[in-house]
Amino acid sequence: MNAIINSIFRNPPVLLALISAIGLILQRKKIADVIKGSILAAVGMVILDAGVGMLVGSIVPINNAVGSLSASGSAAQGLSDVTFLADYGGFVGTAMLVGMIIHVLIARFTPIKTIFLTGHMLWWFPVVFVAAGVEGGIENKIILVAFAAIASALYWSIMPWIMRKYVSDATGDDSFTLGHPAGFIAMLSGFVASKVGDKSKSTEDINIPEGLSFFREISITGGIVILIMYIVIGLFVPSLVMEGETLVMLAIKQGLAFGAGLTIMLSGVRLLINQIIPAFKGISEKLVPNALPAFDCPIIFNYKPNAVIIGFMVAMVTSTIIIVICNTFNVFGIMVIPLVITSFFECGTAAVFGEGQGGLKGAIIGTIVAAIAMVLLVGISAVIFSGTLQNWLLIFGGNDFSVFGVIAKFIAELITSVTGMFA
Repeated sequence: MNAIINSIFRNPPVLLALISAIGLILQRKKIADVIKGSILAAVGMVILDAGVGMLVGSIVPINNAVGSLSASGSAAQGLSDVTFLADYGGFVGTAMLVGMIIHVLIARFTPIKTIFLTGHMLWWFPVVFVAAGVEGGIENKIILVAFAAIASALYWSIMPWIMRKYVSDATGDDSFTLGHPAGFIAMLSGFVASKVGDKSKSTEDINIPEGLSFFREISITGGIVILIMYIVIGLFVPSLVMEGETLVMLAIKQGLAFGAGLTIMLSGVRLLINQIIPAFKGISEKLVPNALPAFDCPIIFNYKPNAVIIGFMVAMVTSTIIIVICNTFNVFGIMVIPLVITSFFECGTAAVFGEGQGGLKGAIIGTIVAAIAMVLLVGISAVIFSGTLQNWLLIFGGNDFSVFGVIAKFIAELITSVTGMFA
């Protein structure tokens, strides 16, 4: 079981190559086409992962630098994903495998037709739901695994299905949906944008003067944003700059790395879409009729790149202001640190959804609301998960991990109280 989990389900390129191969075989494609399609799908995922890795590599030092100013900057024993998984990793793996089986059965036998293909999220949702069960007092191992498996399967099935209209409106493509924990805040952004936005002016139609036309390149715009962030934060946190480096050169290096990461990531997205969508048709027609593949959020970044950068900048400014207010008045009783990673991926997605519902204005206003919700969700969930994943959520929360993790924790408490009555 561990071999299957680690070799396939926690290995996105292999998982998508397998999905692609199955889809092409079901379409009775020639063996040469099956090999070509599956390998190119895997290569596209590797390229996408490499780009995402470069993006995260540029963002994490900023997170760490600001986190070093507070007690939240270092993980305490028992509160990080590493220490939690040391005790509960086996439960997570089993819940993941059982949850995947339930998820496919839901897609096959109910009107909810999605197949969740974001490999690393197939792992992290069971982590959160097992932690929710532990926080809720579930001690029976079988009940804990069943609880996390069912919760994960329901999320993988229902959330992408709900989001498909927002994805279609934002991309003009109804052949896939989103499989990423950006869901709640992204739909919140889209809902707000639909009420206050204006579709007549798109983020992608921004009129840039000829002398500033280079800003049309997302790699350049993104790189400049990161460069400015490094300089600003480096002035307040000198430890960001290693011995022998200068702040300006560090900022330039990381800005270039971020821009390159964006370019590589979007190249991987295009290659992956070109291979996996046609291949998935075979699965949709034969095994799970009318099923939609649910992909990672970078897939939709390719459709509205300006919205992603605008969302990132708006989210960073908005969330930082809210975080300063919350920390000043000790709203959560713990120190919250700037959410750079969530601001880019989740709020970038929120901006794309906002743009799809309300153009440029919708993207901005929707992202502001999403960024406020993100901070509140981080603080609340970190407090509730105080004995398991607190510090992990302070860095990677503020999204569906926080929303459904908190809901699951209260359901776990109810299960504990009911089973306790019959003990």
